[in-house]
Amino acid sequence: MSRDANSGPKVCFLLGLPRSGTTLLAHLLQQHPEITAPPEPWLMLALEAFGRVDHRHPAGTSLIETATSEFLGRIDRAAVSRAFADAAYGAYLSSAGKRIIVDKTPRYWMVLDYLDLLYPEAPHILLMRNPYAIAASLKSTWGVPLQAESSRSVSVSSLANLMLRVPDVITSSLADLVLGLPKLAAHRDRRQTMVVQYERLAACPDEEIQRLIAGLGCDPKDTASTSTARADYLHSSSFGDRKILERRTVDEKSVDAWQVQLGVEEMQTITDLIGVELMIQLGYGAELRHAQQAGVVDKGREVTELYRQIFRIWWDLRLSRERVWSNISADPGKLTHGIRQPIENSCSTPNASTGQDAQRLSGTDLDQNQELTSSMEAQLRMALLASESDRGAQQEAVRDRDAVIEALRGEIARLKEGSNNHER
Repeated sequence: MSRDANSGPKVCFLLGLPRSGTTLLAHLLQQHPEITAPPEPWLMLALEAFGRVDHRHPAGTSLIETATSEFLGRIDRAAVSRAFADAAYGAYLSSAGKRIIVDKTPRYWMVLDYLDLLYPEAPHILLMRNPYAIAASLKSTWGVPLQAESSRSVSVSSLANLMLRVPDVITSSLADLVLGLPKLAAHRDRRQTMVVQYERLAACPDEEIQRLIAGLGCDPKDTASTSTARADYLHSSSFGDRKILERRTVDEKSVDAWQVQLGVEEMQTITDLIGVELMIQLGYGAELRHAQQAGVVDKGREVTELYRQIFRIWWDLRLSRERVWSNISADPGKLTHGIRQPIENSCSTPNASTGQDAQRLSGTDLDQNQELTSSMEAQLRMALLASESDRGAQQEAVRDRDAVIEALRGEIARLKEGSNNHER
């Protein structure tokens, strides 16, 4: 895509996992007179998924996706998407009377390559936070479970049960940690990425905000005091952390609150899901040592890879369930290839990473062998879940159709009765 990097609105992407403090950082940045930071646009996620619509769309989801793909396939889709984004960002900037827009959308970790495709010149601000603290916030704010019902840490076997038991939105929150954190960690090496540690932001907010503002090409001297006042704009949005509405200054207490909010079993779960290596790589060795002193143990890289593999399977199944509706009208009772393929790739391929991990972990440890067996069983159970979810969604669609038909029949009867009364 050929484009003048100096044309169009000035856009900066603020990246970070949900519950990592991105709302706070965006609010502090936008107190500069040249910067605006709307709560969470999600614009690039919508553009990347353009043409893929809800299966209940009356025009037909498969027809919409096929038609738009054929049409956009004849032109430079990236250029068109960039033009749309420029128009949207530009209009927002004009309305706000600002020069730079900071798009703070935590789940942009899903479309990092797409961001670079459309805005290769855009600066990124990457906010990293102690994974234990993120997990504690997920638990206290959204009720995300971090241990099995048996009060033990989540194991390979109980993880599958957990994923089957809780709604997709909760599993997605755990996927942010398991799949999103490694992607964001790798993104630190991007040339135009400024990395911020939440803990340092909490300790030295003025210094960190001035550094970032200077990196965006603005005068840091114009920065207002780094307080959390004037956040009333969040009241009119469905997104963003409402906790900053209750504060007037940056609260350092949030840095170590996880130490009392998480039990040993929960810390063990997060250690297993994230991996000791990544914790150290991100600079959270001291936090890891605190957890280990409380009783957390390092189960090894292979266990973390098994967890990631299970989440990747769940992720692929979730995407497949969204695409499966294109085949429903043709063969409503069939478990589609899109659903089966992730499982076949992960379970039946001899060289799959799960199989390699199983060989390395087997040995004479009966418990580990049982866990590995359970992990394979869990993958099959997730395939069954996808099938059942597909079948349930079909039934829901039939019920919706029948309800519409009944409503139409009632309306026709009412109109007929009205017509008869009029004739009398």
